[in-house]
Amino acid sequence: MAVNHETEKSRIGRLGEEAAVGHLRQAGYEICARNWRSGSYELDIVARRYEVLHFIEVKTRQADGLTSPEEALTEHKIRSLHRAARLYIGQYARRYAGYEWQFDLAAVRVGTDGAMHVELIEEVAATSWRG
Repeated sequence: MAVNHETEKSRIGRLGEEAAVGHLRQAGYEICARNWRSGSYELDIVARRYEVLHFIEVKTRQADGLTSPEEALTEHKIRSLHRAARLYIGQYARRYAGYEWQFDLAAVRVGTDGAMHVELIEEVAATSWRG
């Protein structure tokens, strides 16, 4: 019998990511990758819309929590996202040639009723390079 070792924090994070994916699809984004990894680097969601490739970090927090999703996106995390995005682009350079790139935040707030509220905040970090 398999034992589920998922913590409440990881369960909420997974549900927040599911909500973010649903929000993005409804807004016309095509999901290219989820939880993409290369070594110690990870991208939560890679999506495209028009000729723009979006590297989307998902931060899920309780609506009445001490830290907002926006505050959870640290400079250290942004540097890590840049490195991961460079690795991703290196791997798929031909597929996304000519695309612009940007870093976005899917800020997910969990209401007291358990409902997930997703806000996509575009261009949360500067990009100094293009494909």
